[in-house]
Amino acid sequence: MKNIIIIGNGIAGVTAARHIRKRSNHRITIISSETTHFFSRTALMYIYMGHMDYKNTKPYEDWFWKKNRIDLIQDFVEKVDVVEKKLYLTGKGKLSYDTLIIAAGSKSNKFGWPGQDYKGVQGLYSYPDLLEMEENTKGIERAVIVGGGLIGVEMAEMLRSRKIEVTFLIREDSFWSNVLPSQEAQMISRHIREHHVDLREGTELQDILGDNQGRVRGVVTKQGEQIECQFVGLTVGVSPNIGFLKSSGIDTQRGVLVNEYLQTNVKDVYALGDCVERTYDLPGRRNIEQVWYTGRMMGEVVAQTICGTPTPYEPGPWFNSAKFFDIEYQTYGNVWNELKSNEEEFYWEHHSGKKAIHFVWDKGSHQFLGLNVFGIRLRHELFDKWLREKRPIQFVIENLHEANFDPEFFDRHETEIITAIDLAKPELKIKSTLKS
Repeated sequence: MKNIIIIGNGIAGVTAARHIRKRSNHRITIISSETTHFFSRTALMYIYMGHMDYKNTKPYEDWFWKKNRIDLIQDFVEKVDVVEKKLYLTGKGKLSYDTLIIAAGSKSNKFGWPGQDYKGVQGLYSYPDLLEMEENTKGIERAVIVGGGLIGVEMAEMLRSRKIEVTFLIREDSFWSNVLPSQEAQMISRHIREHHVDLREGTELQDILGDNQGRVRGVVTKQGEQIECQFVGLTVGVSPNIGFLKSSGIDTQRGVLVNEYLQTNVKDVYALGDCVERTYDLPGRRNIEQVWYTGRMMGEVVAQTICGTPTPYEPGPWFNSAKFFDIEYQTYGNVWNELKSNEEEFYWEHHSGKKAIHFVWDKGSHQFLGLNVFGIRLRHELFDKWLREKRPIQFVIENLHEANFDPEFFDRHETEIITAIDLAKPELKIKSTLKS
């Protein structure tokens, strides 16, 4: 029986623990400095907005862990000694392990801005961050958010739910245009403004100003404008949380380096989730992927390997989902922010400005490469299947009705989309008949 220690109780670490327990009688311990019990990180915003309590974000009852013989320790790992196979903890001394899984997640980026350590200036990634935000935004009137990613738009929605005025600084010319094509980025920019957010495009932070009590009182942009505020949200991305591995002998670059079995360079040490950087390439995927479902998949894979069935991590075609206020977003395959030389596209937007779909395919072969969709729910399993089968774009469009996942009585738009693409791209020879 092995003594397995997991650093981190997010989706990656907890999935690994659950699947190891299903397959073995190994001793399992999870260490987290954030919380004792696993919770749904994606639900943090709903706690702040009053839609949920913290206890309702825990997928498992507190008794689940003892029943399944998974020990929980709330503490901080200061150092990893891979020679002696020991962990040094802040409060509970040393722990020995036979197998170590590093699933330490991410931390909010800071870039050394003057004043970034004033009270009222923070990121949002962890539950302690949420508690800090609760305290920092009590009774305030205005906030400034710096950085235009998914955490930034979530923070804007959180603050607006409490009627706090929000100024949103992004350096791009439209929201998330380093990820989204211009059509979608402009649509979401309009939508953010419709929710009474002061979105400032092409605007970067220069300084953060404080008062004589050490609390934030405003910011100065690189254009020299001063904006008064009582809270600054730094949402300029996250980085792998690997500082505690310094001098451990475990190879790192931006993240913990792993092979296709999620093994590090050190025997019996694995890494999962947000803190991982793959040393091998997967087509159409980045080497660091900080999303919920990849962490879950890694947890399942590493459990099989540790329990005697070596299994490589092969996540398949890229997909992700998010929400921009009340517009839901899904992406399947690869839709880059700028079209590549071998690619062709078709973009359809509903007259409401709240729904859109963007197809991308190979010019020569007509192979379907990817899709972005806003405000229309589609079935992930079908797009995953079509991407793996390398289906032609004609097939995907003609069978779009099969992928619709909207509830009954929702409007359907397949006929309108097919008619529009047939007019714009007659060379595709899309069949106009549609099964409804």
